[in-house]
Amino acid sequence: MPRYVHLGELPHKHHVQFRKPDGGLYTEQLFSTRGFSGPMSTLYHVHQPTEVTSFEDCGSVAPTYLDDEPLRHRHLRTKRLKPSGDAISGRVPLMGNQDVIWYQALVADQMETFYKNADGDECLFIHDAEGTLESLFGNLEFKAGDYLVIPRGTIYKLHFRSFPVRIIAILSFGPITIPKRYRNEYGQLLEHAPYTERDIRVPTELVTHRERQTTQVMIRARNRHTLYTYPYHPCDVVGWDGFVFPFAFSIHDFSPITGKLHMPPPIHQTFDGHNFVICSFCPRMLDYHPQAVAIPYNHSNVDSDEVLYYVNDKFGSRKGIEEGSITLHPLGIPHGPQPGAVEAALGHQKTEELAVMVDTFHPFKLTKESLELEDSDYWKSWQVPQ
Repeated sequence: MPRYVHLGELPHKHHVQFRKPDGGLYTEQLFSTRGFSGPMSTLYHVHQPTEVTSFEDCGSVAPTYLDDEPLRHRHLRTKRLKPSGDAISGRVPLMGNQDVIWYQALVADQMETFYKNADGDECLFIHDAEGTLESLFGNLEFKAGDYLVIPRGTIYKLHFRSFPVRIIAILSFGPITIPKRYRNEYGQLLEHAPYTERDIRVPTELVTHRERQTTQVMIRARNRHTLYTYPYHPCDVVGWDGFVFPFAFSIHDFSPITGKLHMPPPIHQTFDGHNFVICSFCPRMLDYHPQAVAIPYNHSNVDSDEVLYYVNDKFGSRKGIEEGSITLHPLGIPHGPQPGAVEAALGHQKTEELAVMVDTFHPFKLTKESLELEDSDYWKSWQVPQ
């Protein structure tokens, strides 16, 4: 994250004595990435973050993938999901590979325990809810249409104001960053970027829990869950500063890049991951050449899987999809507008589409849970009526 943030009380220098009102020392913690070479933050705790009362193995959370599925375009109808669990236990793995896992959730309950994902960064897309992300970095308000980017190792809890809640949870085993082509050599966002630092919202309220009270944190590490019990509240930070922290960005603040002729999918890129990208398709003016074909041309995914989550049902190049649909166009076969879509789009000047896309550079493997949501006839939608 190319931005320095500080919140709460801090000593004048790193690694110097920083005392509580009673004279005791606050505990300094370095929250670093890529060892000591990547972005980092420094936090100051009331209690020792290493103190633990007990822990309990809760078993594997590694998805089970299907190895022998035939190659075809797919359509998953997430409206078939039933409300279940909280923002963690309600996650349903739909697809994944060695770089990224796509989870879908229709959340029914509040989180009872805090959560820490030590396996990777998380990018949550909140489809239709408002609430608060509570973390050791402070409180961050979110609303429908927000991406929440939560760095690996962050202890957090989501509080929703209503249920059920539709969420995409993208787990990245590498860092989730802002694309390099949007940044200058100092990390500042450039003028051609589709958003600026003003669009990025960071924690603004640091609530420090000084009391000692039993609190549980579910930790994901090495594809297992372990329930840790602490004798204090984990959000006991009195101050922090640095470049690592959770943040929110609204898909509605993405400013689409448009052109005289149709622009390729990279112009929709929002975040960057290791061997994958996250993109936002947003309402925008269409191409303005007098003979422009204003919807995507056919293209061959020879080295990339493309997954689209439709936040609304206004996608001009697709038919038969609904709000909450997911389409998977795998590498190896071309895809593009369905029959009649090009002619129907001619003369249109604007699109109201809203969608989240993930493109990967290693194939996604599906889960059995994804097949339970599949529209098995989707591949036929490219057949030309005779």
